[in-house]
Amino acid sequence: MSSIGHNANPVHWMNRMVSEPYYLLHCLAFFSYIPVRCAAAQVLSSRSSAHLLHREIQALLSFCVLVAIKVVRTESWEAFISDTLFYAKIFLAAIALVLDYHLALWYALAFLVIYIIAQQPAYEGFGASSPLTPLQLETVLTEVNTSKFWMVEFRSQSTSSCIRASSFIPELSVTFSNKNLSFVTIDLGLFPNAAEKFGISLGSLHQLPAYVLFHDGTGILRLPETDYEAKLFESPVTKKLLCRHFELDKLLLDYIKGK
Repeated sequence: MSSIGHNANPVHWMNRMVSEPYYLLHCLAFFSYIPVRCAAAQVLSSRSSAHLLHREIQALLSFCVLVAIKVVRTESWEAFISDTLFYAKIFLAAIALVLDYHLALWYALAFLVIYIIAQQPAYEGFGASSPLTPLQLETVLTEVNTSKFWMVEFRSQSTSSCIRASSFIPELSVTFSNKNLSFVTIDLGLFPNAAEKFGISLGSLHQLPAYVLFHDGTGILRLPETDYEAKLFESPVTKKLLCRHFELDKLLLDYIKGK
């Protein structure tokens, strides 16, 4: 996972866990199981305690296997953390159900409240991409070096899919930015009225993030396509998919060769 490699500083993530409500509230919810478990150990019979310990070991091993798989397959810290917390909540609720279904309901309620009041932070690392307003984008497409390629990500920081993919454009920009190709982002959550102008429908949040490659002021390639219909089970956007779909390697080679 390249994004994990860029953001693997333990101090950085400890600071974020303390300062970001999303991480802090999840940590408090998970660690609350420790005093609950200690209290339960005082009242449970030896047979019930053994059964609970057996289920806890099963849950922990299953969780570790899923996390190991995600470490290998996931391309960003944001997606990895989102999936890891999702699995942890499922296993915690399952273990709580072994103890008492009232406890499981309380955890379900707690996670629902966290979902409502806190949002996972987007990628905050460095890159060569620039956030623009729709008006600024129109200006650079029509008045600034129109022969240049502009790779634009349309996102909304209120959607989980955009947060999961928020590191892709900054990281790709580090590798592929040059005088003939620039990377920019547009937050349609702040400028929803501009979506239609760029051929993006906000009727379905599954269309975001959307990526468009502009040349000579015109969108020549996009992902997803204009006639895209969201499917329930589909592969998420990845950096490899973006590189392949927009032929970023070819654009970089053409620049190096002076084409």
